[in-house]
Amino acid sequence: MRFAGITHPGLIGCAPSHELLATWNKREAELMQSQPDRRTYGAEIKGDLATLAALPNPKNAILGQVAASDFDRIAAEGARTVPPREHGGNCDIKNLSRGTRIYFPVYVEGAKLSMGDIHFSQGDGEISFCGAIEMSGFIDLHVDIIKGGMDKYGMSNPIFKPGPVEPHYSEYLVFEGISVDEFTGKQYFMDVHIAYRRACLNAIEYLKKFGFTGEQAYLLLSCAPVEGRVSGIVDIPNACCTVAIPTGIFDQPILPV
Repeated sequence: MRFAGITHPGLIGCAPSHELLATWNKREAELMQSQPDRRTYGAEIKGDLATLAALPNPKNAILGQVAASDFDRIAAEGARTVPPREHGGNCDIKNLSRGTRIYFPVYVEGAKLSMGDIHFSQGDGEISFCGAIEMSGFIDLHVDIIKGGMDKYGMSNPIFKPGPVEPHYSEYLVFEGISVDEFTGKQYFMDVHIAYRRACLNAIEYLKKFGFTGEQAYLLLSCAPVEGRVSGIVDIPNACCTVAIPTGIFDQPILPV
C-alpha cells in the first residue's frame, strides 16, 4: 500500500493563564474524584492504571530552564500535555498541514506559542494513541495578532482553515460503528468514543480478510489518511461514527464482490 503523507504538528497552542490552568486542574481533578476507581477502557481490560485524566505529576516533569527554587511548585501544578484544551495543545489534527491558517485564543501577554510532536502522516483520531508516523523536523510559520479577536469572534477554542496540501482520493470504503460495547454488548447513551472504536474494529476485522494481521490493520488506520466522522449524534440511544478508508492506497481490490 502507498499513501500521501500530510505533515503536521500534533501539538500546537498558546500558553494558558494562571486562572485557566487552575480551571483545568480543578475540573480534571473533579472528574477523577467522580469515579475514583474508574479506569480507561483498555486499562480496564488489562488491569493497569490508566485513569480518567492526566493530573499534574512532578514525576518526569520537564520544565526547561526553570530555577531550581521554582521547580517543585511548578511541577506540582503544571498541566500535563496529553490532552487538547482551550488553548489548543495536543489536538493531533491531521489537516493542520502546510498552508493552514490557525486562529488561537491568547490568554497571556506574549501568547507563548509553542509546538512539536511532528507527524509525517496520521488518520483521523490517531486511534492507537501514538499511531501517527512520528518524525523530526522544523516548522516555518508567520504570526499575526488580531487585537480583541477573542471577543470579536466569540472564541474559546482554536479555529483553523486547512491549507491546500491534502490528498484527494476519489473513492472510500466506509465502516460504521454504534455506541454498543463490542465485548459485553452493553448499551451506552450517545457515546461517540465507543461508536468510533466500533467503526475502527469493524474495519480491522474486514481488512484481516485481505491478508492483513490485526496489528497491521490497526496501525494502518492510525497512520493512513483515513477520514473519521460523527455521522449521527441525535438518534437516541446510539451515536453513529464512521471511518472511511481510501481504496486507492491499496495495491489490491478490497471492495466486497
